[in-house]
Amino acid sequence: MAVEVEIDVEVLKSEIKKTYASVSEQPENDFIFPTGRPWAEDLGYPEELAKVPETAVESFAGVANPWQLGRLAPGERVLDLGSGAGTDSLVAAQMVGEQGHVTGIDMTPEMLAKAHAAAAEMGAENVQFVESEAERLPFGDESFDVVISNGVIDLIPDKDAVFAELHRVLVPGGRMQIADVTIQNPISAEGRRNIDLWTG
Repeated sequence: MAVEVEIDVEVLKSEIKKTYASVSEQPENDFIFPTGRPWAEDLGYPEELAKVPETAVESFAGVANPWQLGRLAPGERVLDLGSGAGTDSLVAAQMVGEQGHVTGIDMTPEMLAKAHAAAAEMGAENVQFVESEAERLPFGDESFDVVISNGVIDLIPDKDAVFAELHRVLVPGGRMQIADVTIQNPISAEGRRNIDLWTG
């Protein structure tokens, strides 16, 4: 059952894009959430982080460590939902190797530009980045073995649509490694309308 949210979704998406464009273009600024390589290291990211260019990692804005749920296997096809500047995608690309493939999607053009630049800098030929929204993935059914995501699903009001899409694009028996923010208590109607609570 979908939750009724009294918020203008287009305004919300616009504000989210502005927030993460700022993280991309001015990573040295202080944000309401932690960012950058020191944050990823504090979260216990795997050794592959060391080879990810600063171009990507300086704009890392994940909320936790999806790699605590396990490593990827060589040859796996991976979707990084909300890939941002590409940190998790480039970690994944190293894990799956030349026989595997990683597709990162994000709706923020500035983040995608950084991800493309970082992949080129790293020489990662088994990764691609696509501009898309999580509720309408531009991929065929059963296209991926694994979905990874870090701090993105909490930003999307229609979580049912997101999980329906993830189920559709995963192969039977596929898995999700999601790190995200959850709440323990219901949010007031006023809180659900507050764009600032959604964006950061």
